[in-house]
Amino acid sequence: MSERITVTIEDGVADVRLVRTDKMNALDDAMFEALLDTGERLRNEKGLRAVVISGDGRAFCAGLDMGNFGKMAGDDKKEDKGGVPNRLTPRTHGISNRAQYVVWQWRELEVPVIAAVHGVAFGGGFQLMLGADMRYVAPDTKMSIMEIKWGLVPDMAGTQIMYHLVREDIVRELTYTGRIFLGEEAGRIGFATRVTETPREDALATAREIAGKSPSAIRASKRILNAAAVVSEEEGLTMESVEQDKLIGSPNQVEAIMSNLEKRAANYQD
Repeated sequence: MSERITVTIEDGVADVRLVRTDKMNALDDAMFEALLDTGERLRNEKGLRAVVISGDGRAFCAGLDMGNFGKMAGDDKKEDKGGVPNRLTPRTHGISNRAQYVVWQWRELEVPVIAAVHGVAFGGGFQLMLGADMRYVAPDTKMSIMEIKWGLVPDMAGTQIMYHLVREDIVRELTYTGRIFLGEEAGRIGFATRVTETPREDALATAREIAGKSPSAIRASKRILNAAAVVSEEEGLTMESVEQDKLIGSPNQVEAIMSNLEKRAANYQD
């Protein structure tokens, strides 16, 4: 994993860095595997409170490695009974395939994830950014839903996330044209949570702030917010009540009250 990604965990905050700097952190098979391995490790990491994912060097992620495009033209095709290539349709990771889960796993991770983005975030790199709960983006970052350039569609869960962030017509325009846009525009239209000259530093500061809150309440909040996109209003309102019933009077909720009343740092338990 260290050839593609490094992970440092301090005080409950995981600092995840893509370190394929000579290729602007492009997504080759080894990077895909490293991202999946990292997600699995973090799912099992005790005491984890928040995650920041960023790219080392000149870019967050330049998208799919150019070598992979050659494989698309040359790979043997497994076909279904209708003669249609069927390499991506099988669900291998829950509701997703392997490539989609590289992005979707950050939605499923129990703790908040912040993407700190600079340089470029093209194609798969842009979709990787979308998987985070929040995106802190440098103003001069170049972004593109670039799949159309290669005669493809965004297929790493991006289509299912973009609609919840940005107006439908804007999503369509950027998907159909593949045009490059900057971090400043991303902030205006909704792809960037915060536009900042220091995305990684600010993301780590926010992650540390989150890590100081009740982990029970943070995880419950993420479950509710994740579900809000797919459940009915009635189900969502019920889910609020169910989660709140579990929190009221729990040890971490009592600790939140007492630490505030006593004006001291809280000592939460996982």
